[in-house]
Amino acid sequence: MEACVLISSETAGPFPLDLTENQTFFRQDVRESEQGVKLNLKLKIFGLNNCEPMRNLRVNIWHCDKNGVYSGYNTGNNPGNPNGTQLRGYQFTDANGEVEFITIFPGWYNGRICHIHFQVYVSSSYSTISQLTFPLSVKNELYSSNSSLYPKGADPLSFAQDNIFADGHVYQLTTLEENSNTGEYHSFLEVSVQGNGTTGIGHIERETFKVFELEQNFPNPYQTKTLIPFRLKQASHVKLELWDLNGRKVSTLLNERKESGDYQIEVNPSKLNIPNGNYVYQLEAVNSNGVFRLPKMMTQQK
Repeated sequence: MEACVLISSETAGPFPLDLTENQTFFRQDVRESEQGVKLNLKLKIFGLNNCEPMRNLRVNIWHCDKNGVYSGYNTGNNPGNPNGTQLRGYQFTDANGEVEFITIFPGWYNGRICHIHFQVYVSSSYSTISQLTFPLSVKNELYSSNSSLYPKGADPLSFAQDNIFADGHVYQLTTLEENSNTGEYHSFLEVSVQGNGTTGIGHIERETFKVFELEQNFPNPYQTKTLIPFRLKQASHVKLELWDLNGRKVSTLLNERKESGDYQIEVNPSKLNIPNGNYVYQLEAVNSNGVFRLPKMMTQQK
């Protein structure tokens, strides 16, 4: 990235839903049963202060389906399923500051150009919400080539006609490339947010810090095994769990009462009978003061 430019903040839109606490949305593949051209979306998050990748940030995405309808709501202009959860999800940035999602290419609806909403959640006191969009000619060629899936046809709006992107879209414009062998598309966008690490720590993080410090696993990235260090500041019942990128708990590494002190837990996927790959590890400490949790991402060397 030649120079970091702060991503524009945009409205969350009329149908954002809260992806923070609902475990359903922690997943890489957000399609469920939705039909549409497969889209592999990758975002890379940089800190504005030093233009370095930011790891362990939660990134939420949500967008409409191929017909321009959002899940989770049923209103006059959005006749969707109020109980639907499709095309919404979150991931954590890895050691390279990247998150990847598997979704479908969204459609469009009256008054808005085709877009995807995203939120970069740095801490409980700071997040940024924005939107991304796609090159016009490639996007409309996609619609034309897949007319049975996208019967509404070409997106009629230009960037200048859209009320979000009319004031500028350069830093919100993703790449869009087709894999001619599979027919799926790939998009990539670099996003810069305030900070040069997890800065602006909020109340949740401060309270957790009184109970424990969860360190980054090392080595990270890892090849075959890695260590997770943490410092327990108050005697607590401690649970350390591994989750895959589709929100499935794959292993409980620790589940017992521990006295205050320094600890290291080894993770060796082959010994745990789980595939090599990226995982989120979460430490939970329970004591008389409450329940405290913190997740981090571990990245396998590719």
